[in-house]
Amino acid sequence: MSYAVDFDTVSTVGLESSPAATALAGLRANEARYFKNKYDHVFTTEPASDATATIDWVHGILKDERGIVISARPLEATEFQVDNIRMAYVFYEDGLSINVMYTLDDGGKRAVGFKLSDGMEVPSELSSFKFARQKSKLAGTIRGSYFVIKNEH
Repeated sequence: MSYAVDFDTVSTVGLESSPAATALAGLRANEARYFKNKYDHVFTTEPASDATATIDWVHGILKDERGIVISARPLEATEFQVDNIRMAYVFYEDGLSINVMYTLDDGGKRAVGFKLSDGMEVPSELSSFKFARQKSKLAGTIRGSYFVIKNEH
């Protein structure tokens, strides 16, 4: 069942099995607020079991571009398009969120972003990345990093 993320009342719906459920829910709500304010898009997630194509696309980019294989279990994912940009998000049980921003126009911006829920350790497969800190009313302290996608996906 899909879930339209509410950023006014943060909920752990769909994330209950995560030890970082509350922080991850705040992180997810932070993303929902951004897309509602910037694009008037309702950020709607679905269980990982219903989003295998999205998760496979994200994991394929990670593996092809950087040889990264995420060990955590995906809980939820979403994929949508705003302003000719294909967006995908995967939320993991350990508190990690990965997003892909893939501009459909040639020469547009394309990147993979990593966000760590407040209090979680950097996963070993991402230890080579430097993470910047950002404060969020919904998510506490978010640590984020990214890399630019170089190939077509």
